[in-house]
Order: sequence, then structure tokens, then C-alpha cells
Amino acid sequence: MTRISALNPAETTGKTAELLAGVQKQLGITPNLMKTLAHSTAGLEAYLNFNGSLAHGKLNPKLRELIAVAVAQENSCQYCLSAHTTIGGMVGLTPEQTNDARDFASADAKTAAGLHFAKAVLQQRGQIADAELASVRAAGFSDAEVVEIIAHVSLNIFTNYFNNVAATEVDFPLVSLEREAVTVA
Repeated sequence: MTRISALNPAETTGKTAELLAGVQKQLGITPNLMKTLAHSTAGLEAYLNFNGSLAHGKLNPKLRELIAVAVAQENSCQYCLSAHTTIGGMVGLTPEQTNDARDFASADAKTAAGLHFAKAVLQQRGQIADAELASVRAAGFSDAEVVEIIAHVSLNIFTNYFNNVAATEVDFPLVSLEREAVTVA
């Protein structure tokens, strides 16, 4: 049950209405995340600006979505896990790639290094060892890309925590945080 309700965009006014209309125009839908964030125009605008800026960064859409999936799994955010699994498919990720990302893993060595770094940033709250930074650089990530990995982790922590507190109703195909156990015969 939701703890902070999603607003009806038709009942909003001013800057909030403009922001929600922009989301609707850009995406063709207004996800419950945005409708719930809309209780605070500043919160919604901050999220949209941060997300919009990162969309024009150095990291490719696939890695951005893999980071989002990994961070959502780690933070037990079913809303974001469901949303970014869906969006990941839209940018060309396979179900195997998104499933691997839930463990901060990838068959691609560079992607795996980026996800490993994101995991270190998340789990160690930014207090990473010099070796972690050297490792991601050795995998081919520039300082600009390192900054963006940190930014994506931060953005996703915000949305994960927000959705966990609000208990935002999932309006994407539902992805369970629990995974089926695999038995070997």
C-alpha cells in the first residue's frame, strides 16, 4: 500500500503541471515516480534535471540502466528494479544482462569493471580504496566516466530511497526482488 500517493497530473498547477506535462510529452506516459515526486516541485525538478543532465553524459544508455538495476537490487527497490529492467530492454539489454547486473556482474569485462566500481561506491558509501579507482581506470574508464558512475549511483540511491519510503505503486511490468532458486539435478 502506498504511503505517499501519486498526484493526478490534471489536478496540478503551475510549475508542477508544466514539469509533469513535459514528462508526459517526452515519455508518452507519466510514471508514478514522477507523479509522487510532484508533491514537491523542487524535488521533481531536481530529479528531472539530474536525470536529464546524465542522459547527455559519457556513459552509454546500456551501462546507465545496468547501474540502475544493480543499485535498485542492492537497495531493495522493487519500483526501480521493475522500471529499469523494462527501460533496459528498450535500450537493447537482454534479460541475461539485466539479471547479471543484479549481482553487479557482466560478461563484458569493461562493463563488469564499471559495475564493480558502482558496487564499491554504493556499499562503501564513497569511501573506496585507491585500488578500486585504479581498477576502473585500468578497465578503460576516463575520469569523466568515473564521475558519471558516481553520479548514477547517487541518482539511483535517491529514487530507490524515495520509492521505498513512499511505497510507490509499480506501474511497469513487475520484477520480483526475490529470485527463483536454481536447482542442479
